[in-house]
Amino acid sequence: MSKAVTDQSDPTKPGVIDRLRTRYGWFDHVMRAQERYDDGQGNFFAAGMSYYTIFALFPLAMVGFSVGGFLLSRRPEVLDEIERRIKHSIPGEFGNELVTLMDSAISSRASVGVIGLATAAWVGLTWMANLREALSEMWETRSDKQSFVSSKLSDLLAMVWAFGAMLATIALTALSDPKLMRSVLRWLGVPDFTLLGGLLRVASLIMAAGVSWLLFTWMIARLPRESVSFSSAMEAGAIAAVGYELFKQAGSVYLQSVINGPAGAVFGPVLGLLVFAYVTARLILFATAWAATSADNLRTD
Repeated sequence: MSKAVTDQSDPTKPGVIDRLRTRYGWFDHVMRAQERYDDGQGNFFAAGMSYYTIFALFPLAMVGFSVGGFLLSRRPEVLDEIERRIKHSIPGEFGNELVTLMDSAISSRASVGVIGLATAAWVGLTWMANLREALSEMWETRSDKQSFVSSKLSDLLAMVWAFGAMLATIALTALSDPKLMRSVLRWLGVPDFTLLGGLLRVASLIMAAGVSWLLFTWMIARLPRESVSFSSAMEAGAIAAVGYELFKQAGSVYLQSVINGPAGAVFGPVLGLLVFAYVTARLILFATAWAATSADNLRTD
């Protein structure tokens, strides 16, 4: 009896977590990735990236208003129709104020666009710098300190590449839309049948996950200050892609459930976007920590 008590109170005896890590390699990898994520202040970087993601919406909206202003200035009949609809939907002084505000925005479209572009560039560079520093922390890479100009030029080049990769991702994701795929099949002469909708839905999810996998693999391998091999990031990119698609499906259900009420229609999309940006940032950083703590990379270190 005393021996059993001694064994249970022995501080040198491995705990449950240690025994699980010894027994299951995948569980040990998860714990190593979590430790690297915590040591690299993953939550701190994810919060900063989420803030700048939301902040970037305002200059992008300014650019959108500027582009819309240039388009409407060339189509006065469309502008007149919009003003008529505003006055019809919102009668009274408030409707007139909205029309006046729209006219002033169109008249100052050039300055609004320049300010929006400049602010968007500054916010984008700051967002990219935070992302690259966060990914570098997960890899524990310590590159030589660059000058301010070199660092910003490097971040600008990385931002252009990331923007191009995201546009390609959006285009490929749009091609995986079930409605578009059904139209293409109909154009090719493929007859419609009962299971076609389900098959197209599964095919669209697989294509979306594949595109996300390529994007996340590229981000994990090429955006750190010191690039790593794609082979080290492929498994982590797949984990991030699957988690991203699952979270995206859950997020769509959330938005559909909260936008019905008046409060949800106002605050639901903003809160949903904030949560979406934060969870996506954490997912990317954890996947990077997973790649950095793989057995192959640890042996290389």
